[in-house]
Amino acid sequence: MIINKILYSKKFVKELKNLPENILNIAIKKEIIFKDNPLHPSLRLHELHGKFQGIWSISITSGYRIIFERMKNGDILFISIGKHDLYKYL
Repeated sequence: MIINKILYSKKFVKELKNLPENILNIAIKKEIIFKDNPLHPSLRLHELHGKFQGIWSISITSGYRIIFERMKNGDILFISIGKHDLYKYL
C-alpha cells in the first residue's frame, strides 16, 4: 500500500478532539507508523467486509481504531476515529 498523503474528514477531526489524551498520543504515534510502513503488524491493518467493503481499519489500541478509505490517487482519507465499534455509526 502506497500513501501519497493523508486527508481528514470533518467527522474525524471532531472525534479526534474528543479522544482521551492518552489515546490521542497513541493515535499520533500510530499515524506516523502508518505513514512510514502501512503494513506494520502493530497496526493490524484490515479491510472491512459487507456493506463496508472498501473501507479499511487500523488499530490504535485493542479498544480504539481509525477507519479510512483508500483513494484511487493513493491518498488516504481518515473517516472516523474512536472505540472499536465505531463503524456502526458510519
